[in-house]
Amino acid sequence: MMSRQFQILLQRSKTTTHLLQLHSLILKTAIDHNPLLISQFIFSISSVSIELARLVFDRLPIRASVFVWNTIIRAYTKSSVPIEAVKLFSQMQRVGLKPDNFTYPFVVKACGRSFMVGEGKALHSMIVKRGFDSDWYVGNTLLRMYADLNAVGHARWVFDEMTVRDVVSWSSMIAGYVACNCPADALVLFRHMMLAREKPNSVTLVSLLSACTRLLNIGVGESIHSYIIVNCIGLDVALGTAILKMYSKCGHIEKALQVFNSMTEKNLLSWTVMISGLADHGHGEHAISLFTQMEQTGLQPDSTSFSGIMSACSHLGLVDEGQNFFNQMVRIYNIKPRMEHYGCMVDMFARAGMIEEAYEIIKNMPMEPNSVILRSFIGARRSHGRVLDFDENLRRLLLEIEPGIGANYVLASGVSSLSGCWNEAADLRVSMKEKGLRKVPGWSRVEVSSSYTEEIVQDALS
Repeated sequence: MMSRQFQILLQRSKTTTHLLQLHSLILKTAIDHNPLLISQFIFSISSVSIELARLVFDRLPIRASVFVWNTIIRAYTKSSVPIEAVKLFSQMQRVGLKPDNFTYPFVVKACGRSFMVGEGKALHSMIVKRGFDSDWYVGNTLLRMYADLNAVGHARWVFDEMTVRDVVSWSSMIAGYVACNCPADALVLFRHMMLAREKPNSVTLVSLLSACTRLLNIGVGESIHSYIIVNCIGLDVALGTAILKMYSKCGHIEKALQVFNSMTEKNLLSWTVMISGLADHGHGEHAISLFTQMEQTGLQPDSTSFSGIMSACSHLGLVDEGQNFFNQMVRIYNIKPRMEHYGCMVDMFARAGMIEEAYEIIKNMPMEPNSVILRSFIGARRSHGRVLDFDENLRRLLLEIEPGIGANYVLASGVSSLSGCWNEAADLRVSMKEKGLRKVPGWSRVEVSSSYTEEIVQDALS
């Protein structure tokens, strides 16, 4: 009877307060001696309050089952402190309990999230010794861990050793190549996936589109988009956003807009990608209009959204609007400005010839300006002939931050020359020569069709 009542109360307890009250009942009625009920309790509370779940776990009067250990380890793996899952795993072994095929994936994920390379490799060896490497779920998790650790070679070794691969295995390896900045390898592997007659799902296609975005390969990107249309694959938010981002980054902003407008569901990332794309391609007014529409839908912009819209204001010379967006970000949305926001403000004022205002931003920043901000400001002073009252500390800071960039010495030398400091300008040129530095000539990127890559992907999709 008590067991039934406890389960009903557990189902109704959705807040920490209710769970604390239920915990008091557990202690009074000695339910914590019932292995099944206490396991259910810890499983339920771990998703509401990991601190309370750990408190109950640490004070159990009975030996916790493997299920209970797995539950608390899983909760920590998904938390902001995944390293605790690894510590609990070690503690579990010390008390003499043997991990099962559910334990290992949780701990493997925790190693990946905590960037614990040594522990991850040791865990892999343990999995092989105990024969769990043949479990496809364990194998997929190992694969993703190595990708998270930027060890794509190890990930591929795990993938090649798998006797059974499903769509998750292929998708994880493709995503790993993309995450480790090997987008061409991701596209080649996709061809092998299709030859193995494994159909891609939306997760696979998102990774493939990300690979195209990194390669700026519009040909392959369009082929994947066509495959999605022909096979009537629904555009969920992630897939739709990946397509519009691919078109936007490849310079096809009109196609990106078509995809954006066709999406029945959009999240904050979808709006932000579209706004940033419009701003980057000189459609600042449209970007501002879209930002307003986004706010009207009830979505709250984040720091990335504001970076995009402030960049649009900078390129359009809309100083007042840019200042308003900065103030709105801080005062209305309580977003703490980051380096890129201050950079947008400095660039906006500098482009408009408002050198003193740009300098005030730099002086009042809570962090040291980076090289991008310094170059923007120093270059603007030189362009607008405002070098007589130049703060020499900024020039020195630029050379300290990036001492190996020849363009910084050329910029600093130019400002010194215009200020009449000929000796300093000459010293900078000599220093640059002694270090073997050169100013890299300006260049533009022109898309050249990668016929091999396009052929193998189009062959796979046909």
